Amino acid sequence: MATLTPVGLLRIDHVGIAVADLDEAVAFYEGTFGATCVHTEENAEQGVREAMLRIGEGDSMIQLLAPLSPDSTIGKFIAKRGPGMQQLAYTVADIDAACAGLRERGVRLIYDEPRRGTSNSRVNFVHPADAGGVLVELVQPAT
Repeated sequence: MATLTPVGLLRIDHVGIAVADLDEAVAFYEGTFGATCVHTEENAEQGVREAMLRIGEGDSMIQLLAPLSPDSTIGKFIAKRGPGMQQLAYTVADIDAACAGLRERGVRLIYDEPRRGTSNSRVNFVHPADAGGVLVELVQPAT
């Protein structure tokens, strides 16, 4: 039997939540749960305005994603399902190796090649049909 390329998940990176209004959602999570907004940006390639919020004192994060337009991925998600949990993201050390390992296992990825994510990370997504209905994001942080 051939040895498969390790996927190399390191930790849960964040949980992505689709929201209609980013500023309103940040205020809610800060005021209600005591989260701390540590980063915001607009990612035109992904069609979102986003915020990363730290939960507690550790590295646990949530990512709030607001659509830049109704025809963006997040815009379509909200139109179809309403706001809510959209993805579960894992940190990987080497996204190219992780993608290769998943493809060797017959798992479909959304992109042929990783794309730019938050803070210039590199990202790709596992097709939900191959992950029990969950959109799984792989994140290799920028160096």
